Amino acid sequence: MSTLDWLQKQINEVVEELDLSPSVYQILKEPKHCIKISIPLERDDGTIETYTGFRSVHSDLLGPGKGGIRFHENVSEEEVVALSMWMTMKTSILKLPFGGAKGGVQIDPSTLSKRELQRLSRQYVQQIEPVIGPQKDIPAPDVNTNGRVMGWMMDEFFKLRGRNIPGFITGKPPVVGGSEGRVEATGRGVVINILEALKKLDMDAEESTVAIQGFGNVGSVTAKSLYEKGMKVTAIADVDTLVYDESGLDIPDMLEYMEENETLKGYTDEKDPTEIFDVECDIFIPAALENQLTKDTAPKIKAKIVAEAANGPTTEEGDDILAENGVFVIPDILCNSGGVMVSAFEWMQNDMHDHWAKEVVNERLDKDMSIAFQEVYDMKEDIDKSMRHAAFYLAVKRLGDAMYARGWVD
Repeated sequence: MSTLDWLQKQINEVVEELDLSPSVYQILKEPKHCIKISIPLERDDGTIETYTGFRSVHSDLLGPGKGGIRFHENVSEEEVVALSMWMTMKTSILKLPFGGAKGGVQIDPSTLSKRELQRLSRQYVQQIEPVIGPQKDIPAPDVNTNGRVMGWMMDEFFKLRGRNIPGFITGKPPVVGGSEGRVEATGRGVVINILEALKKLDMDAEESTVAIQGFGNVGSVTAKSLYEKGMKVTAIADVDTLVYDESGLDIPDMLEYMEENETLKGYTDEKDPTEIFDVECDIFIPAALENQLTKDTAPKIKAKIVAEAANGPTTEEGDDILAENGVFVIPDILCNSGGVMVSAFEWMQNDMHDHWAKEVVNERLDKDMSIAFQEVYDMKEDIDKSMRHAAFYLAVKRLGDAMYARGWVD
């Protein structure tokens, strides 16, 4: 079963459990629209190469679409549709005034020069300009994109519209209207969820060990925050290698090495990064790409808690195995939603022509994420299901209520 099929299955199950109109599922099972574009990119040597891009808006029921843009060779239409559906669930859980969206381009950005990357970023915005805007669809960073890329996209959008519209995109550098704390927001949200889970399971944070798959933005911020809170991170894997130390890793030193080398390769003796699944730990954090915890890898997980920092890291078969083994899973649509929450703060600041201090952003993020975790946990207890099922239950219930309020369903 594909990721998209599993998502649709989960939504349908909840619609039936809630005894909602079948129309609710019919509306939620497909995106409002998904456009496919062709981008002819001029390379630095003057040749032209064409790349395929997408932008999916799953829902605008609760507000404009909201979701990132990724540059990765495996981007596909099905992937961005599924990711936009996940985003709809996230914004519903967090009670944000957004729907779900996602986009991307099929390309390995490491093959591009900085000038080529900027041209690609601007051309992507040129192609999707008719369907985006602060009240229609609001992009943000995702895999292999960052504040720099968002700045280029913002500049191109301003040129196309002939005026400044900073709320059209989030994840921008603060100097051009971005929010303080946005870069760290997803990782910070992951940590908030982990700390809340530790309380519920009566586990001591400082006695708990952590293994992290992925050392990009989310994985590195999560590792740094856990280290600063006195928790022991014993294993981190990136695409090239696994770094392991039973006594605890020196996270600041690893971050410095990563900044200089853009890989953990060479930091210690070479190890197969897939060995991360075999590591003894209390908390396992998948912070890489989709479909990592499968029927083959999930049985290896020895952790009590899996905190899904990535989108869709667990397959249906993997999820069943984790449940059978009694693992407490903090689902992606809750665990990694700190990024969209601070993106919402950025959008609000742009709309009010305001700029919040980092302390204000973090304080509100911590409070709202803790509330969201508690609401999902309470739902889990009420319906006696997993945290993932409870998160979908809460999200779909709110979406169904909104459809009824707007007259979409009876």
